[in-house]
Amino acid sequence: MTYRHWLAIAAIVAATACTPSKGPSGGGQNAQLADARVAAQRTFVAPGNLDDYYLFYSGGHSGQVYVAGVPSMRHIMTIPVFAPYPATGYGFDEESKRMLGGYSWGDVHHPALSKTKGDYDGRWLFVNDNANNRIARIDLADFKTKQILGPIPNSSGNHGSAFVTENSEYALVASRFSVPVPLGTYAPLSQYATQYHGMVSGVKIDSATGEMKLDWQILTPPFNWDLAATGREGSHDWAVWTAYNTERATGRLEVTASQRDRDYIVFVNWVKVSAAARAGKGRQLGGAHVLDPKDIPGSIYLIPCAKSPHGADISPDGKYVVCNGKLAPFVTVFAFDKFLAAAAANDTISNEDGIPVLRPEAVKVAEVPVGLGPLHTQFDDQGYAYTSLFVESAIAKWKLGPFDGHDSALVAAKIPVHFSVGHLVVAGGDTRHPFGQYLVSMNKLSKGQHLNVGPSQPESSELIDINGTGMTMLYQAYTEPEPHFAQLVRADVLHPIEVYPQADNHDPNAIWRAEDASVTRRGNVVEVKMYSIRSYFSPGAIEVNQGDSVIIHITNGEQERDMLHGFGLALHNINLVMDPGEVKTVAFRATKAGVYPFYCTNFCSAMHQEMQGYLLVKPRGGAAASAGGSGSQTGGR
Repeated sequence: MTYRHWLAIAAIVAATACTPSKGPSGGGQNAQLADARVAAQRTFVAPGNLDDYYLFYSGGHSGQVYVAGVPSMRHIMTIPVFAPYPATGYGFDEESKRMLGGYSWGDVHHPALSKTKGDYDGRWLFVNDNANNRIARIDLADFKTKQILGPIPNSSGNHGSAFVTENSEYALVASRFSVPVPLGTYAPLSQYATQYHGMVSGVKIDSATGEMKLDWQILTPPFNWDLAATGREGSHDWAVWTAYNTERATGRLEVTASQRDRDYIVFVNWVKVSAAARAGKGRQLGGAHVLDPKDIPGSIYLIPCAKSPHGADISPDGKYVVCNGKLAPFVTVFAFDKFLAAAAANDTISNEDGIPVLRPEAVKVAEVPVGLGPLHTQFDDQGYAYTSLFVESAIAKWKLGPFDGHDSALVAAKIPVHFSVGHLVVAGGDTRHPFGQYLVSMNKLSKGQHLNVGPSQPESSELIDINGTGMTMLYQAYTEPEPHFAQLVRADVLHPIEVYPQADNHDPNAIWRAEDASVTRRGNVVEVKMYSIRSYFSPGAIEVNQGDSVIIHITNGEQERDMLHGFGLALHNINLVMDPGEVKTVAFRATKAGVYPFYCTNFCSAMHQEMQGYLLVKPRGGAAASAGGSGSQTGGR
């Protein structure tokens, strides 16, 4: 708990104790104070105690993922993914530089936890890069990005991702922007309706390692694909997306893409598409295996739904799909069994580029009047659904059935948020067995709910208790821009390591004793194997010649939790951080003659300031540096 939080509780307690009752108005004030005191106590996690849940936020255009604890809402760490992050040295070592591929930013929208039988299994977190058509995998054993796949070919703006199937067979990706394909093809905007295409991609996930590879793509009409959800149990084979700009318009989309009265929710049978790809259907295009849905009957269907839909969300039992049309005062509920029946009966009203459009009345079971501006829906373990209302700045809680024609009676409660909520997340809200208990509202605006920090304001996130039939506001926290979606998982589902065990480290460049440190010259290449431990580097000095290529492998020899070591090299833009038992590599050219200190950037011991050394670069024309450098002469210390 923060000092601010302690002060808040103290003030509330004091005010409640000292304010006399003044009849109805005074009693109301006292009641509000009492409620606030109770809320503060329920989010209090005492020093040394642990939160019950991990909250994984998307970091939007920061390119990162934020981790907080719930119920405290305290920020725990930032996981760097698509952008360099000096705090951990990400983007400076050779491996992370290769993963970034020359990009310095990404746009993270939708984190997705790996699943087994429709429930979180605590292994991996997948996130999308809307800007550069990439998808990344974070290993939850050490909370580090291990793979970035992409840019995905033939796809532009993979906003509708990453959505993981019931047993993490695939991460499914859909494009926000339609473009001519393959990428690099030119066509004028006047040909948008016929020469531009969207794309749905199936990224296959190795069940043992999590390694990702692009398996297939589906060519689609030039719609803008938005959010998705994957099926469970009877709907296992299917994924659903929302799609807008079905007008195939360009220019001012707020006008030109608002001509029709409805857009689409899209059903894609990823199992059937995968089978077709294995059977050899489709063609190679832009380096990918691309299929046309017209060649795979029964693989994709469109259903009209409310205008400008955002969320497409599937109930925990896999029986219902909720479509959230931003410009409607209701959410539309479709039934999977009715969808399958309509598809089997070919109950269509039209087609889009050969894709059947099913009659919505054959599939729809309800239009629940939740309020203005519905964006996204999640589910709890008690049969309730929760929908974010952007226009109203509120959350609606409603019962998931029975759908007997009394749709308005399904709305159980509503709570205001501050302000303009986009996404929300319920603990386990996209799984077969939600945890329930908490909801986090991710608000786009904060508007004076905090100390003034100038024109650029933080994002507001609010923790809400959803037990029972109502909802109770518990806490308000702030984040860096810009959370879109999140995953909220019970802490005991994850099993992170505390150190990298020496016995499990098979890196050929790892060394575990100071005396094994070395400086080796091969022509104009100098390779260093460095050992770091409290509180010195070995070697402590490295001599090279101006113009040499230098490769340094640094092992953190610690086997104790939280004993990180950094390596900062002055005036060289080099900054590494090694966790206990970890090895990192940096490569650079010694272009500047002189003497440059290096030092540990992570406070590690009382002698932290003494943990330093020197890179000595001899100028051209002088006496050449020895093969071993001065590091071998000093014994490494």
